[in-house]
Amino acid sequence: MTELRLAEVTRDNVGAACKLSVASHQESYVAPVAISLAEAYAQPDVAWPRLVFDGDVPVAFVMGAFEPGNPLEFFRAGVWRLNVGAGQQGNGYGRFAVEGVLAECRRRGIAKATVLWQPGEHSPEAFYLKLGFRKTGDVFHGQHVEALEL
Repeated sequence: MTELRLAEVTRDNVGAACKLSVASHQESYVAPVAISLAEAYAQPDVAWPRLVFDGDVPVAFVMGAFEPGNPLEFFRAGVWRLNVGAGQQGNGYGRFAVEGVLAECRRRGIAKATVLWQPGEHSPEAFYLKLGFRKTGDVFHGQHVEALEL
């Protein structure tokens, strides 16, 4: 790892963002970056899309969601998407991305962050548990909800 940084998705790097893809066995667990960016475009007041760069190389994409007035508590703040490039996992990029969303939560004065994940053989459950998220017991449209008190 060189210097990791989060950067806004701009017209200068959106092409690189859309080229990021997860490992093939993870494709059923997370939407492609292009879909996430379309959702961000449709909900600019909620979505917080960012690229993770290692030096000048984009290695991951993360999108936080911030909607304090959402009637569903687990949609008020947290990690909406995380795509770490195929072959890039295990280098701390996912952790860095999630920590960036958590830092933004804290900056906004938010006390709890959530993440939803789909169960299965290659689910990200263990990754999020290792970061301190805890199971809530809630399931929404087949996705399990985990929360982290900040």
